[in-house]
Amino acid sequence: MEHTGKHALVTGGGTGIGHDIAVALANAGAEVTITGRRLDVLNDVAATHDRLHALQMDVTDEASVRDGVATISALRGPIQICVANAGIAEGKAFSKTTLADWRKTMTTNLDGVFLTLQAALATLPADTPARMIAVSSIAGVRGLKGAIPYTATKHGVIGLIRGLSEEYMNTPITFNALCPGYVETDIVRGQLPGLMRRFGVDEDGARALIAKGNRSGQLLEVDEVTAAAMWLCSDGARSVNGQTIEIAGGQV
Repeated sequence: MEHTGKHALVTGGGTGIGHDIAVALANAGAEVTITGRRLDVLNDVAATHDRLHALQMDVTDEASVRDGVATISALRGPIQICVANAGIAEGKAFSKTTLADWRKTMTTNLDGVFLTLQAALATLPADTPARMIAVSSIAGVRGLKGAIPYTATKHGVIGLIRGLSEEYMNTPITFNALCPGYVETDIVRGQLPGLMRRFGVDEDGARALIAKGNRSGQLLEVDEVTAAAMWLCSDGARSVNGQTIEIAGGQV
């Protein structure tokens, strides 16, 4: 129960990677606030564990983030673990990408991380140890064809993390980014029908096409990303700072 007494915030905590990390933190003793736009989904997850707490929050809305974080810190204390996980993944050819597409992805994936981390840091008394983690992607360390706004935001998240690690150097706060490849989540499953139609393959064939994006040729399981997050939150990772942890079945 390493995190007993700590307050953790996980954005996008109702599904996928965020959900799995939130449950792991709760099992490790933390009081975990999970956020997202769909309160019904969050409430269903929170009902499964006494230390999971739902908060409807939209990371694209500054007031929603700042007011929400202020409220939960008043209830459960400063946010010593923050996992900025909320994001969207949408693909389109660059020539067909509109400025609205660009701004939608930027606002969610980059502005949302900025707001989340800044609001979480504001809850910390001086000299309070904390772990700040952003979920980036392998698209943050290499180009991703057909998803230019997404690629740009994930590169931006890594730049944000590296800059913060320098700005808060010599404090007990660390900043790191997780860079998973293609993970078996609802986002990936949602792409299967389109791939099946486009390439004339069945569901297994579509899943195999996505899995080729990982060096191992296999989709990752959510628990692999969670394990990396839990390590970064541990006392043993107290000197790991400003790093990108790539989880993709091989070199990216």
